[in-house]
Formats: sequence, C-alpha cells, structure tokens
Amino acid sequence: MSSVNQTIASPVRPSGAFMLRHPAHLLALGFGSGLSPVAPGTVGTLLGWLMFNVLALRVPHFLAPPVLLTVIGVSFLVGVVACHVTGRGLGVQDHGAIVWDEIVAIWLVLAVAPTGWSWQCAGVVLFRVFDIWKPAPIGRLELRFKNGFGTMADDMVAAAYALLVLAIIRSLTA
Repeated sequence: MSSVNQTIASPVRPSGAFMLRHPAHLLALGFGSGLSPVAPGTVGTLLGWLMFNVLALRVPHFLAPPVLLTVIGVSFLVGVVACHVTGRGLGVQDHGAIVWDEIVAIWLVLAVAPTGWSWQCAGVVLFRVFDIWKPAPIGRLELRFKNGFGTMADDMVAAAYALLVLAIIRSLTA
C-alpha cells in the first residue's frame, strides 16, 4: 500500500450514513460531493467553485480581501481537524472521498485569480491538473505529513501552482 494513503485502521467505505455520523465527516466529504463514484476530487472542486460564486453574489463584502482571506484561513484550520478525524474514521488518511481540501484550495485560486469566467475556468482546470499530477513538493508534503494538515496542505500548494501559471498567462496576454 502506498505510504501516501497510509492505513490507519480497517478501511471503511464512505457512505451517506458515515458522513452523517459526525460533523467533521459532513464537512470533509464536501457535504456529499466526495461520495461521487466518479472523480470525487473534481466534483468537490466544482462544488467549491459553485459555493464561492454563490457567496460572492449573495453575501455583501464576501470578496473584500480581509473577509475572504479570513474565511479561507479559518476553513483551512477547521479542515485540518475535519480531514484528520474523517481520515481516521475511514482508515485512510487522505481518502479520495475527502474533498474539503479541494474546496478550500479552489477558493484560494478564485480569490486571487483575475476576475471573469474565463479566468475562473482556467483556474479550476489548472488546479485539478496540479492536484492530480502532484509535482514536487506536493507529493513530498503528502508523504511527510500523514494527517489532516498534510491532506489540506498539498492542495494549497497545487492552488499556488495554478495561481503561478495564471499569473504567467496574464502577464503574457496583458
């Protein structure tokens, strides 16, 4: 078994019943998006994209940098705990059904990316590419930190890579 998905206990198959047993599971499984039988990380990312845009439209001042960075920071910290608890419950620390890390990371991409749907689409695609590909040091983070922090941190680095590429594209097209 890969050391990235270190076994903690007997693996448990995530389900709706498992998700509803603990608030941490509900959050870590992305309110059910992580239960998708196909590409749960992508489904979680798409939910994060939707949540970001709904909040931006419905909540006054959500896009103000201090508010947005506070929301992302608190969501990251809460996610460390929720992903750790859920990973322990599932028996695999960075189980594919755990998608809160994708949700928070895509919020960071969308918060920093240039405005507009085309930039958002590019940010989502780039984030998924880096999250799946896991270029250094993303893979090393997963290997070094086998807990909720590792689960959350590797996606934040993938978000940083996506933002770097977006910045390069913007500078070349400006």
